[in-house]
Amino acid sequence: MKKVAISACLLGRECRYDATCNYNKELLDLLNGYELIAFCPEDYAFSSPRPTMDLVFINGSTEAHSNKTGENLSPAITEYAQKFFKTHPDIELYIGKDRSPSCGVCTAKIYDSEKNLLVENGTGLMSQQAVDSGIECWDAEVFLGKIL
Repeated sequence: MKKVAISACLLGRECRYDATCNYNKELLDLLNGYELIAFCPEDYAFSSPRPTMDLVFINGSTEAHSNKTGENLSPAITEYAQKFFKTHPDIELYIGKDRSPSCGVCTAKIYDSEKNLLVENGTGLMSQQAVDSGIECWDAEVFLGKIL
């Protein structure tokens, strides 16, 4: 059975920054018969609800910064992602939540230190780990558009 890593909010877990979900029945119907493995680095590291964060390009790298405190939140997200993929080495497909600074595959916004938008098609920190691991990766909305 194909193992699919999927953003937990898409499964209905209320783990978004505002403690809501992005339940996507259409997506789940398409994945019926696959083994779904939920992930949410932000909920794990910071719980829900939590302040929002943005991806910021600083000193040659992309970091997740709290919009409330400006703190670099990247280490906790990266640590979670590394443990997740080490625990699940047989993931064949990764589906992330669009525009998420952690889970967006090709729709995450990245800003400079002054909060000027640099790109709208960036990759979130967790998703970057999946890409670097050679896993087939999709944003949920892009995946649905490809299939339907």
